[in-house]
Amino acid sequence: MLISLVQLLGGFILLVWGADRLVAGASATARNFGVSPLIIGLTIVAFGTSSPELVVSAVAAYQGKPGLAVGNAIGSNIANIGVILGVTALIYPLRVESQILKREYPQLMLIMIVCFIMAANLEFSRLEGNILLVGLAALVLWMIRLGTRKEPNDPLAQDYADEIPTDMPTRAALLWMGVGLIILPLSSHFLVLGSISIARTLEVSETVIGLTIVALGTSLPELAASLTSALRKEDDLAIGNIIGSNMFNILGVLGIAASIKSVSFERSILTQDMPVMFLFTVSLFFMAYGIRGPGRIRRSSGVLLLILFFAYQVLVWQTAEKVVSAIPS
Repeated sequence: MLISLVQLLGGFILLVWGADRLVAGASATARNFGVSPLIIGLTIVAFGTSSPELVVSAVAAYQGKPGLAVGNAIGSNIANIGVILGVTALIYPLRVESQILKREYPQLMLIMIVCFIMAANLEFSRLEGNILLVGLAALVLWMIRLGTRKEPNDPLAQDYADEIPTDMPTRAALLWMGVGLIILPLSSHFLVLGSISIARTLEVSETVIGLTIVALGTSLPELAASLTSALRKEDDLAIGNIIGSNMFNILGVLGIAASIKSVSFERSILTQDMPVMFLFTVSLFFMAYGIRGPGRIRRSSGVLLLILFFAYQVLVWQTAEKVVSAIPS
């Protein structure tokens, strides 16, 4: 058990560090070549903060652990809103002014509905994985187009401009990007091994570990990014990181995992975990959209999100215990 915990903790630390180096290197490289900061933020940064989930799920799917792959993707989307947005709003209430974010909400909801329909047969086939990847490519192109036609003085554009490194030479940026690309799969391998071992020790399915421990751990880059943005009073960026990450999690994380190998999963994902993901996303919509003006996510909303998240964690473990107890000895 101790070795498994060391693998898990070490994997998380290297994963977060590798993702940070990848995002910093890729962002600086793009900026040095004259790419718009808004486009960098909407694509590279959003993709980079989702890279831990993406690589972990890909490694899990390749090793024949589909429950861990799907649980990580769905659980990360729940953790992004429940924990990351909840903690961020608790520390600093958020005000949403960007019109770009308001355009992303419907996109996220549409992506989730398509994912739910695909999951109806309790499997993501390789064809469906490829369809999700095509959707990811379309999303990136849409974001690039949105970045080139941004609203005048949109707050999100300035937030991204302030975050991207300006003093990193291209050679150093490429070096850090390469380091991130090497560290991510290696750390993911250790994390997956540790997760599988812990699941066997606790006598729960790998899906449960993916929905809880792994999902929370791979969401750490989003937590760091959102907290930093909130402390700098970059409200729109704090929420934009979460929305962008959730879209990439479904299209990229599930897409890559399923395209490697068809991914089957437990019925509870469809009947319990996906509805919870919808619940958190709809809650975010009503908190942040702001029909008649800027949306606001107050401290009370942050407390509510955290309570709902921990209630969900209890539900997952209780359900897991019932499943285990039902298995004949």
